[in-house]
Amino acid sequence: MTTDIAYTHRTGVTARTVPAAFQQTLTLRPDAVALRTVGGTQEITWREYGQRVRVLAAGLSALGLTRGDTVGIMLTNRPEFNLLDTAALHVGATPFSVYNTCSPEQIAHVFGNAGNKIVVTEHQFLGTIRDAGVPIDHLVVVGGPAEGAITLADLEANPDPEFDFDAAWQAVEPGDLATLIYTSGTTGPSKGVELTHSNVLAQILALTSGPLDVGIEDRALSYLPAAHVADRISGHAINLVTGIQITTVPDPREIAAALPDAQPTVFFGVPRVWQKIKGGVEAKLAAETGAKKAIADWAVATGIAAAKADLTGTGRGLLLNIQHRIAEKLLLSKVRAALGLGELRVASSGAAPIPPETLEFFLGLGFCVSEVWGMSETSGVATYTELDKPRPGSVGRAVDGLELRLADDGEVLVRGAIITHGYRGMPEKTAEALDAEGWLHTGDVGTLDTDGYLRIIDRKKELIINEGGKNIAPSNIENAVKAASSLVGQAVALGDAKPYITALIVLDPDMAALRAKEIDATDADIATLARHPRIVDDVRAAIQAGNAKLSRVEQIKRFTIVDTVWEPGGDELTPKMSLKRAPIAEKYAEQITALYAEKAAGTVIDVRG
Repeated sequence: MTTDIAYTHRTGVTARTVPAAFQQTLTLRPDAVALRTVGGTQEITWREYGQRVRVLAAGLSALGLTRGDTVGIMLTNRPEFNLLDTAALHVGATPFSVYNTCSPEQIAHVFGNAGNKIVVTEHQFLGTIRDAGVPIDHLVVVGGPAEGAITLADLEANPDPEFDFDAAWQAVEPGDLATLIYTSGTTGPSKGVELTHSNVLAQILALTSGPLDVGIEDRALSYLPAAHVADRISGHAINLVTGIQITTVPDPREIAAALPDAQPTVFFGVPRVWQKIKGGVEAKLAAETGAKKAIADWAVATGIAAAKADLTGTGRGLLLNIQHRIAEKLLLSKVRAALGLGELRVASSGAAPIPPETLEFFLGLGFCVSEVWGMSETSGVATYTELDKPRPGSVGRAVDGLELRLADDGEVLVRGAIITHGYRGMPEKTAEALDAEGWLHTGDVGTLDTDGYLRIIDRKKELIINEGGKNIAPSNIENAVKAASSLVGQAVALGDAKPYITALIVLDPDMAALRAKEIDATDADIATLARHPRIVDDVRAAIQAGNAKLSRVEQIKRFTIVDTVWEPGGDELTPKMSLKRAPIAEKYAEQITALYAEKAAGTVIDVRG
């Protein structure tokens, strides 16, 4: 049963659907910029946003779109996505996105499940969509004409003269579907998580009363795929409901360059983004020499020392307090400004575990990064660490209105208004995930601190059970290594039914390129760098440093460096950069076998001495 959630807007008006909330947002500050691109080459005010949505909705209606229909969207992060998605919502339809890395087979599965007859895309994805072979009535292309498709301009120029815009959005009910979020498909074909307008508003209500109290004065970036629940709800939907300004970044690899332009007050980063920012800061500071380097090292160390004193509750003391003020003036404030994060007030990390050391590093720079946990089935964020109560290693407490408990085996169970009612067209999968009492069985194993702060150990199905029968969390091992060196882009801990732990290591291409300059190997490709003695030594040192923080049974005994780069959406990583463990085990079976051979091969490095 769908819970009817109402969001009380800053106008004082209560909204029960996303379009109703958007119509109120339009009245807050009509001339303020709602959507923009990096550099401000395209800026859309709230007044223009409302006008464009009205016209586009009539255009979609002319194509036959009606309440309850689905619309497939395959676009990069650009204002046109926000405009078209919002227009579809006002028709009463269910817009959803697919990852830009999807193969034709994956698109065929998703479109077949969703049942959409309209697709909005751009030129670079036309071939993939057509190769999927799914019957489509209308293909709308953003960015100019294409054979067999209509342009965005065509859509706006040909509205349905009979379409009643206001009647359409006012007819939307809280229990209607607002979107579908397709899971990454790490354990089989992706599942379409159905999220209602009530689910979305409940999530935004939970965010704004907890980790994300934002409004029209705030600024954020949209760089994660719109197919990811984080961008669709915590980016796009929260923009519609609260009025936060969004700067779109079409290439997520350009996020570091986009930050100084957007000057966000709110920033959500997946762990790899925070790791890359950390690596960039460390590399720049390491390049300093003489007195500048000494000051930089001292300032960062002082910041981290102050952060740790705050975390432990021991207090900084007079001397550390004075030192921190000096460090703040000499370096820390300048680093934040250089990153484009000088005005940041809400920072968060989620979608995968992040090393506690990374959070401590940013605390030292003056950022309190709230670690959040959730999934598509929880409409996004289910738990968060409060900004005034950081606790690296924990994902915090449940958002307001959410019940959370642990099953007998430690699996995290949640229940509340943000929980999906099921997967599209998959009643068996729905029954596996949701029990008769409405508890969502998340598949994550965790522990609860005495004050209700949750710690995630690992995915239930991903725990390693070694030869001795001990349960080992691979993410704990992997994070220990990644925290030790930004050169390590990915680490995969292995050891199920084996006598000891081994690992596949993947180099971070950006950090590897920086290291290549230092060792005079700028012409070397990633495969050559993976075998370079200096790089191997760097990785060995990172593993040894990581091992020092692990119990004996968790420590990596052997490793090999993979000679390729793993890209999001490829064979090894989901689009949100989670490890596809089963495909990795199959693809790298030969290397894994070599890791456990009696005599280590040349590419296998033994760290046992």
